[in-house]
Amino acid sequence: MSYVIESVTVEIPAPASFVWDVLLDYPDYPQWNPYTLSVDTTLAVDSPIDLTLPKPDGSEGTWVSREYIRVVEPPRLLRYDTGDTFPGLLGVRDQLITPLSDDRCSYHTFETFTGKYAEAVFTAQGAYVKKGFDSVAHALRDRVKELTG
Repeated sequence: MSYVIESVTVEIPAPASFVWDVLLDYPDYPQWNPYTLSVDTTLAVDSPIDLTLPKPDGSEGTWVSREYIRVVEPPRLLRYDTGDTFPGLLGVRDQLITPLSDDRCSYHTFETFTGKYAEAVFTAQGAYVKKGFDSVAHALRDRVKELTG
């Protein structure tokens, strides 16, 4: 059985390629991204992507989730997953940018959990992940608006 956590879908008044560039501008994440505080990756398929996130329990500090790049299809899809990092659990995250016109697109992200511990992780962490995903969607939209003035 799989368990899916997804963000709201936001419309962004900018071309998909511009939004893609903002989404992958990891050095600027501290300026706008409230959930993914930093990212370390080469974006090469099958290479690691280390995501620095706030602690799920709301306490001070961060933790690093090591995942692996699986699909990079500019300006539409970035997919990464947990690989064998957590035995008994696979989390696959898709970040989707959908062109709506030449100068407008939408952004949506979701993660699908499968494996022996999927239900437990979904139950324990689902609200935290959903809140984080929604915050990124809104912050990405706001960042693009700020940059396009």
